[in-house]
Amino acid sequence: MPHPIMFDDADPNLGSVREIALALPDATEVVAHGRPTFRCGKMFANYGGGLKGGKVRYDQSVLFIPDEADKPALEEDPRFYVPAYYGPFGWLGLILDDATDWDEVAELLDASYRHVAPKRSLAKLDPTAP
Repeated sequence: MPHPIMFDDADPNLGSVREIALALPDATEVVAHGRPTFRCGKMFANYGGGLKGGKVRYDQSVLFIPDEADKPALEEDPRFYVPAYYGPFGWLGLILDDATDWDEVAELLDASYRHVAPKRSLAKLDPTAP
């Protein structure tokens, strides 16, 4: 039995996340476990998540892999949370709302992408990279 769809294609926050994520070289979108995921070989972002136990959901959020140096500060910020399933692997979630700084989201997704993208894709992002 497939997972139920847990997003609305008309969600403007999802539209913004899609625009940012799919602008990265070779990025694709795949619906997995009922939610949009963004990949470049491996997954670098997931739209929507929740806390362990399933009682608190953040359907308008984006999950990502933070840079280790930034992670402690992000964990102190109440806009961020440690998502179920992904949290033990170092992922964080950012709750999206009307005050979302989309430049910040772009930076977070760029950093997450750089964790998983193959060298050939990174070379397209940074033409000066070796």
